[in-house]
Amino acid sequence: MPARNKTLRSASELVEAQVIKPERLVGLQKVAARYAVAITPALADLIDTANPHDPIARQFVPDERELETHAQENGDPIGDEAHSPVAGVVHRYPDRVLLKLVNACAVYCRFCFRREMVGPGRGALTGAALTTALDYIARTSQIWEVILTGGDPLLLPPRRLKDVMTRLATIDHVKVIRIHTRVPIAAPERVTAASVRALRTGKATFLVLHANHAHELGERARAACARVIDAGIPMLSQSVLLRGVNDDVGTLGALMRALVECRIKPYYLHHADLAPGTAHFRTTIAEGQEIMRALRGRYSGLCQPQYVLDIPGGHGKSPIGPNYLSPDRTEITDFKGARHAYAAAAR
Repeated sequence: MPARNKTLRSASELVEAQVIKPERLVGLQKVAARYAVAITPALADLIDTANPHDPIARQFVPDERELETHAQENGDPIGDEAHSPVAGVVHRYPDRVLLKLVNACAVYCRFCFRREMVGPGRGALTGAALTTALDYIARTSQIWEVILTGGDPLLLPPRRLKDVMTRLATIDHVKVIRIHTRVPIAAPERVTAASVRALRTGKATFLVLHANHAHELGERARAACARVIDAGIPMLSQSVLLRGVNDDVGTLGALMRALVECRIKPYYLHHADLAPGTAHFRTTIAEGQEIMRALRGRYSGLCQPQYVLDIPGGHGKSPIGPNYLSPDRTEITDFKGARHAYAAAAR
């Protein structure tokens, strides 16, 4: 096995690293010409090349089906642009905003809902644009929470990240700062003492880890998460329900248990968005609801994420988990599927 000591950024590099077979080169070069490719050494080391259904490869190795765009798919499937009052800010909900600091990621997920907006050379929010974004947050008093996203904000050098965190901390009405990241899994070596210190400001701060399969939580990733948590920064998780990766209760349950064992509380399970070229990843909502029903019955309450759909067009997230209450509100279904009368529910 050749050494995978650098981030793989092209179809030819994937062939050289023996992540894909040479006969796939031409097809995947076409995919890479449209959508960014990056697989870090940490993730490349997790890929089982002998397994044609490897869940890590499925998430990060390009697929020719990405060039198939369906009619309902959209380059901005959750309507970021429609809710962007200034560059870098998405203000969809009254009390919170997204602050998109950087438009690059350590690794590019093949199902990414911002795949038309992120990639090498897409730049970052700096200088006057960053000041304008922070000024918008400062003058909009209903903003209680700021969510740093992108791209991946933990790609920023600790000094720049600390500058943003410090400037946000001076805004009195901002009480909570949340950071969304893949870095502890994709590049755990970047979770240094300096980067963790950059996150600490005295404000309530949460780090939300994107993870979709228990195999992602290897020894190095767990150690990176522990550095964050041991510094007093709580961690939550968000996952995407993906066909062929985690779309059965055993696999999804193993992921949720692994997260809880790492002291990470499962937060969101996203139904896959209508991003271009991602149809092969999407389950039906009914399939997701059945998985969530089974998860409720077999796994601890600590292991239960909220199953949500980001409504196309920028209308926000809505819970879409299974319903346990009968239409007339007189019966409750238990985790085994049995129904029980409950008269008080009808009131």
